[in-house]
Amino acid sequence: MKTLLRKICRLILRIFELGDEEYAYKSSHRKILVVVGGLFLFLSVVSAVAAVYASQPGAFIPFTVFFLVGFVCEVVGLLGNDRAVAKIWGSK
Repeated sequence: MKTLLRKICRLILRIFELGDEEYAYKSSHRKILVVVGGLFLFLSVVSAVAAVYASQPGAFIPFTVFFLVGFVCEVVGLLGNDRAVAKIWGSK
């Protein structure tokens, strides 16, 4: 199942997994990344509810931003290799 999901998300993962430079990885970084991704996804839901309540089309911009950031964090945190997690943190 993980292999199939990695194939589906390979465009996102490729950005963070490529490279030959050294990286500093800690397992806590992956856990924090998944939690932060969940928080961004929660913010996107709250933002979408507020956008519907406000009836303003421009209110969907925060929803889109929060959702994309949360989605990328979850994909890298759950499916990415150690290099991808270290790269998203900027660890060198």
